[in-house]
Amino acid sequence: MSDQTSTGAGKRFLGVRNPRDFWGGLVLLVVAVVALWATKDLSGMQGFAFGPGTAPRLFSVLLAICGAGIALIGLFTDGPDIEPYAYRGPALVVAAILIFALIVRPVGLVPASYLAFLIAIAGSREAKVVESLIAAAAMTAFCVALFYYGLGLPFQLWPRF
Repeated sequence: MSDQTSTGAGKRFLGVRNPRDFWGGLVLLVVAVVALWATKDLSGMQGFAFGPGTAPRLFSVLLAICGAGIALIGLFTDGPDIEPYAYRGPALVVAAILIFALIVRPVGLVPASYLAFLIAIAGSREAKVVESLIAAAAMTAFCVALFYYGLGLPFQLWPRF
C-alpha cells in the first residue's frame, strides 16, 4: 500500500494520476494565456518583418503547447503526489533581493552583495557556514569584476565614511 502512495497511484483527484505534472502544466498554460492577453495590443508580423508582439506571442504559444502537453501527461501517467510547499527558500531569496536594493547605495556594492548572497544561501537547509562564507565571497567578487570592472557601471564599491 505504501508503494502505491509513493508513486501517486494511491491518491487520485478527479482521475489525475500524476498531480504534480498535471497542475504544473495547467500553471504554464495559464501563464501563456496571460502573456497572450498582455501582448494583444502589440503589432505582430508584417510581411517578413517581426513586430514587437511577434516574439512574445510565439513564445506564449510554445509555452501553451508545452503546458498542455505536460498536463496531458499528468492525466495519463503515474507520478508522485504534490508535496507541501517550502516557503523558507523563496522567502529568503526575496528578502535578499529587497535588502540588496535598499542598502546598495548607502553601503556600496561589496557589502550589499555579500550580505544578500549570505541571506539567499541561508534559504537552503544544506548550506554550511564556512561554505556559505566562501561562496558569498566568490559571488561578490564575480559581481564586482563583472559590473564594476567589466561593464564599467558606476557602482560605489564600499561605504563612504
